[in-house]
Amino acid sequence: MFMRKPALPALALAAALAGTAGFGALPALAQTAAPQAQDQAREHQGHHRAFSASRDIDGRIAYLKAELKITPQQEPQFDRVAQAMRDNATAKDQAIEKLRADRGQPKNAVERLELRQQLAAERAQQSQRFLDAFKPLYASLSADQKKAADETLTRHNHHGHWRG
Repeated sequence: MFMRKPALPALALAAALAGTAGFGALPALAQTAAPQAQDQAREHQGHHRAFSASRDIDGRIAYLKAELKITPQQEPQFDRVAQAMRDNATAKDQAIEKLRADRGQPKNAVERLELRQQLAAERAQQSQRFLDAFKPLYASLSADQKKAADETLTRHNHHGHWRG
């Protein structure tokens, strides 16, 4: 897995659940480790901060609002999009916390496949929540705003999904 710092625009569309379960144990490890190990843990933690979809959600919402040049008349529709983004971030954080809590528990192949299916269902639910909020907003956008929305979606859809 290659590591790169996501750009703010990509964060505006939220983060995917996959691959985030491996972070989070470092603070507890660092508290009981020898000083040298603590330094190594802090260094490692600096490169792999615990993921939080809710972190800076308001900034991501503000970015999207600015990109789309939302007018005062469009604010009620945009507020529903913003709430969907907040709800999705909260749901993602809850799913990640559950994954972290379950980490270390042995899982057989069936349990892993069930977990994969559950995560996919949660992601589909989040996508539907965002789509339900975004459609009315998109319908209210001007041609220029729709172009900006289309470009933003295309620019941030390189992983095959809208991250709202």
